[in-house]
Amino acid sequence: MQLCNKNLNQLPASVRRPLYDRSQVVPAIVHLGVGAFHRAHQAVMTDAVLASGDLGWGIVGAGLMTSGTKDALAPQDGLYTLVERAAGSEQLQVIGAIVEVLGGAADLSLVLARMCAPSTRIVSLTVTEKGYYLDPASGQLQLQAPAIQADLAKPDAPKTILGLIVQALKHRKANGISPFTVLSCDNLPSNGKTARAAVLAFARELDSELAAWIEARVRFPCSMVDRITPATTDADRAYVDAQLGMTDAWPIVTEQFVQWVIEDDFTMGRPDWTLGGAVFSSEIEAWENMKLRCLNGAHSTLAYLGQLTGRETVAEAMELPLITDLLDTLWAEVLEVLHAPAGVNPQDYVEQLKLRFCNPALKHRTAQIAMDGSQKLPQRLLATLRERLAAGLPSPALATAIAGWMHFAVKTAHTPGAVLNDPLSSDILAQARASQDSTAIIDNLLGIDKIFGSDLKTDAGFKAQLLDGFRRLAAHPQVAAAPHIAP
Repeated sequence: MQLCNKNLNQLPASVRRPLYDRSQVVPAIVHLGVGAFHRAHQAVMTDAVLASGDLGWGIVGAGLMTSGTKDALAPQDGLYTLVERAAGSEQLQVIGAIVEVLGGAADLSLVLARMCAPSTRIVSLTVTEKGYYLDPASGQLQLQAPAIQADLAKPDAPKTILGLIVQALKHRKANGISPFTVLSCDNLPSNGKTARAAVLAFARELDSELAAWIEARVRFPCSMVDRITPATTDADRAYVDAQLGMTDAWPIVTEQFVQWVIEDDFTMGRPDWTLGGAVFSSEIEAWENMKLRCLNGAHSTLAYLGQLTGRETVAEAMELPLITDLLDTLWAEVLEVLHAPAGVNPQDYVEQLKLRFCNPALKHRTAQIAMDGSQKLPQRLLATLRERLAAGLPSPALATAIAGWMHFAVKTAHTPGAVLNDPLSSDILAQARASQDSTAIIDNLLGIDKIFGSDLKTDAGFKAQLLDGFRRLAAHPQVAAAPHIAP
């Protein structure tokens, strides 16, 4: 028996499920990038809105790269199980907010049609940093990216989020339909501004008049999202199937903590996501900086050192003093220059993070967090570093965190068959292989301006701290660095 609408009444009483009439839900949100995080976060809060009786906010979930999510969820009528776990408790809930699932190249025309529909009021995004096609260092649109060139050459058949959004807005403008709101839910600083910059840059390449209309009419609110969501494993699937008494092809396992802070700036209305625990605030930048620098910066640091010390999960990494001591120093450096939201004690936030990282019920893999470092480092670590450098403050922990990434890259480069999951992998691996001397390795990797800009490689004080951190990690008995690195 499979999880689907007709079998909802066969679920055990302990499993929460939609009690609203899903056939009456109006699809008003098109979500691009319908992966695990969206289904653990925005879809859950939207489900709470539907449960309140406001059925005007159903989600059309679209996977742009593959049909994997569609293949799993379409036979289940978009239903899936959310498992919220803490050390000593868990809750299972079937989420019904996604009323249609699209996926893969074959469905892109349908995705565009849903975005053009007058009933669509919000287009939301979880496409990771690389989905915006902005250079991490300069913030400029990557016009030479093959996917962007393809969409500019054939704007009527777009495949990127930028091409889809601009083409849908072009249709709405031509047909007198109000523009939807573009709501970024990615872990990016000023994510709404990032989305706006990318969309406008793409639009200007096609049609200056359309770009001006988008600039004047379309809203791009910023938001800050937070929920640790590991990738689903076969063991997770087997466990959920046993609890349900039926098959769920793609459940989600996550922590009990969830946070969503949103700038209240929408063109065609929005759901009352406060029903699911969201907060509408004008201090988005302060919220997102605290999260990106305290949580994500620590996560990346932990991931690289975890990979270098054989720690498969975050909870396992938090058992190693090498890592926890570095995180404590890192957090101290972050908090020294952090501007927290009004009424928030950042030290309390950090203490809460420690408890979340130590949650043994979540098998959050360090390898998953370590992906796409070139896109993550500028926001998570380098932004704090630059603030401290400008203030004349030393940053040994931040330097060691960056050294951890460098060791991770070098080890990958010298391990036969190893793959670096990063859009700049060819550049990174080439520089990581160019030398086995510590000083040269640092110079080579710092020379990748797309990651580090042009300023850090000329800062002698920072480079000295970086070299010290790199050498100390190389000499640490618990760190499995690449062999034959000369001090």
